[in-house]
Amino acid sequence: MLVDSHCHLDKLNYEGLHKDVAEVIEKAKKHGVDYLLSVGVTLRSFPVMMNLIRPYTNVFASCGVHPLEIAEGFDYEKLRALASDDRVVAIGETGLDYYYQPDLADIQKDIFRQHIRLSVELSKPLIIHTRMAREDTVRILREEHAEKVGGVLHCFTESYEMAEAVIELGFYISISGIVTFNNAYELKDVVSRLPLNQLLVETDSPYLAPIPHRGKQNQPAYVRDVAEYVGLLKGVSGDEVAKITTENFFKLFSTAMR
Repeated sequence: MLVDSHCHLDKLNYEGLHKDVAEVIEKAKKHGVDYLLSVGVTLRSFPVMMNLIRPYTNVFASCGVHPLEIAEGFDYEKLRALASDDRVVAIGETGLDYYYQPDLADIQKDIFRQHIRLSVELSKPLIIHTRMAREDTVRILREEHAEKVGGVLHCFTESYEMAEAVIELGFYISISGIVTFNNAYELKDVVSRLPLNQLLVETDSPYLAPIPHRGKQNQPAYVRDVAEYVGLLKGVSGDEVAKITTENFFKLFSTAMR
């Protein structure tokens, strides 16, 4: 059994690659992927995503505004109303990205803080995106007492030291297909050193398809390839990675029902 802990089902190609969400789920199941977490990135697109996934009880949702999507607008009360849905097991995708939008750093930090406060209020863990913002990400998590709810740094590409810092706050580290890339030297080292009981696996589909699927649109079925590669780095079987990361997922997202 596997969980794709981070995918964007509303962004997949349903005009040729897949017929519908049911087909995506069926393809995933053929690879032993039984559960999916579909992640929201804007308030405007969230209802569309929910309409797509609501019929499928093995698909969970998160609700948030991605730091690179804040230009579309942010409304705390609207976020609170949407995130209160029982199918929503997490708050996010939220966080900081100074690589693409360093000029909006102050706005990003303010909105990030609001996501954390809502997460604590609703007792739902955080899903965090961070890029070139290591110090600010950890500092804000500490200042806003994110340890009360925990969460995950998704699609992790940061340092071992940052991983240690957020693990101390009760966070997990999620590994995407990037770990299979030939030039991902630092990430491979980080994964080999981190304890398996603090890891999740994900696709971030439709982005970042792992080897051997590079050049194709990513999909939840490919999380199997991520798990197998993590197993190689950790010296364990892919099945062991699947077992432990699935346990980790349901421990973190405690309102997600098997």
